[in-house]
Amino acid sequence: MATEKLNIGSRSPEFGNLTGTDGKKYSLKSFAGHKCLVVVFACNHCPYVQAYEERMIAFQSGYAPKGVQLVSINSNETVNYPEDNFEEMVKRSKQQGFNFPYLRDDDQAVAEMFGATHTPEFFVFDQQRILRYHGKMDDNYQNSGAVKVHLVRDAVDAILSGKEVKEMETYSIGCTIKWK
Repeated sequence: MATEKLNIGSRSPEFGNLTGTDGKKYSLKSFAGHKCLVVVFACNHCPYVQAYEERMIAFQSGYAPKGVQLVSINSNETVNYPEDNFEEMVKRSKQQGFNFPYLRDDDQAVAEMFGATHTPEFFVFDQQRILRYHGKMDDNYQNSGAVKVHLVRDAVDAILSGKEVKEMETYSIGCTIKWK
């Protein structure tokens, strides 16, 4: 179980060999060419994650041309949550049309390294992979049309323009990661 969160200003943990729903293996180095990396801990079953999936797809569509990559990692145990197993992840990724890597953290080591506790929980890193923002995506998980503060987008925009991120940390709202 995660005990200590990454602090703002910390370097991203080196993770490797996570299988994506596309069948490829990914590591932190897989994203080395990107100006900004957004890592979100997610899963299939959480209604909070489900509420954000379209926004995550839209974010990736809009920011990929700017050199930004979003990557989603599912660390949930699957004995009690079989809907979060790899086969179901593949189905969900195809069904929803994910345009970003959706990776399986089967031994939960990556969630532990990040100190992740919730789904969805966002970590935004600059090009040097320094953590510049941690928390929720925006201020309204229930209604994308009612969002007033775009926290992840604002953080990425600040990073891309060489500015400080104004709001560096917020609480994550969602389901807890299901630990083995």
